[in-house]
Amino acid sequence: MHPRRLIVLSAPSGAGKTTVARYLLETIPGAVFSVSATTRPRRNGEVDGRDYHFLSREEFQRCIERGELVEYEEIFGNYYGTLRSATEQALAEGKAMIFDVDVKGALSLKRAFPDDTFLLFIAPPSLEELERRLRHRGTETDEQIRRRLDRAVLEMSYRDQFDAVIVNDDLPTTLERARELVERAIAGT
Repeated sequence: MHPRRLIVLSAPSGAGKTTVARYLLETIPGAVFSVSATTRPRRNGEVDGRDYHFLSREEFQRCIERGELVEYEEIFGNYYGTLRSATEQALAEGKAMIFDVDVKGALSLKRAFPDDTFLLFIAPPSLEELERRLRHRGTETDEQIRRRLDRAVLEMSYRDQFDAVIVNDDLPTTLERARELVERAIAGT
């Protein structure tokens, strides 16, 4: 099997994909993070170029027009996308690149780089647990949480199109299972 170095994590907001992505970056030698572009406002503690490339809507539109994005989508009124140049550079350098994107973005990456992409879906144990996690974060209003839960139902319907699914009901187990799957994908086994 061909080594798959584009490791794409997707999950409903609050399911744990960012935690899994950080763990993989710490434990997979030489792995790099794909920093997405977005038009959403920066949250406390986020750094431009590390967490996201924060762009104005006009800048993002120019990237779309110039074909500089592998994938992009508008979610909750903000654009998110993956820069083509960074993805191609990681592949050229033989690096494993970890992506933290929505389900449609994940499927777009697979279409763009079918032989190089491994799709991993992180599922919450239940919608009730997902709501509890979102409320515990304290970063969204009740309306935003409701919209995220509605979107979670849609996102969960795509899980069968992924190479692997992990239900995040025990974080240490989830982290180790993700690492094992990713190491096998990168090795091409």
